[in-house]
Amino acid sequence: MKEIAIENWSRKAQYEFFSTYEDPFFNVTANLNVTNLYSFCKKHDLSFSLACIFVAIKSINEIPELKLRIKNKKVVQYDSVPIGSTILNEDFTFSFCDFPYVSSIFEFDTNGKSIIKKHKEGVTFDAQEDEVQMVHCSTLPWISLTGFKHARKGDEASKGIPKIIFGKFFTENNLKKIPFSVEVHHALVDGYHVGLLFKSMQQFIDELV
Repeated sequence: MKEIAIENWSRKAQYEFFSTYEDPFFNVTANLNVTNLYSFCKKHDLSFSLACIFVAIKSINEIPELKLRIKNKKVVQYDSVPIGSTILNEDFTFSFCDFPYVSSIFEFDTNGKSIIKKHKEGVTFDAQEDEVQMVHCSTLPWISLTGFKHARKGDEASKGIPKIIFGKFFTENNLKKIPFSVEVHHALVDGYHVGLLFKSMQQFIDELV
């Protein structure tokens, strides 16, 4: 982790401008073509949901702006960021699992399945709200969403944690697609960087063999 020197930062003006906003977050939702990812998971017996999470966190870790956070009123950049995702419980409530970032989709799948298995053996509701390094992830497998609004506690602007959502998987023109929503703090991230995220995710999916 390193602290960003605001006075010498290339986006000093943008940071100071959006830091004054009561709600400085913006949200983008679009479909990803996951045809190749779905086939890859079937071929290698991987969890499709964990694979989607992996593609997101791998790409997030490749974009420096998405590893920026606000901690103790200072801007910091982490070397890498993990991801925490909602997990549906047997009684249709939900809780959270944290998945450390690893660079291999196979290792992430193995680790992820083990983490979920252990979680289901002793379900707890641990949101880790003070862990700013985390990326927050949820899945709504019942809705092919076209937009999303997150619940607010009121202190989110002082942290800048990105939030991502995967919607319901569907088929269109023989292509398998999934809605993907990303919400970021505009003092730290611009639309250009969100565009890079979608591009990186789609490129990684398309290049799987």
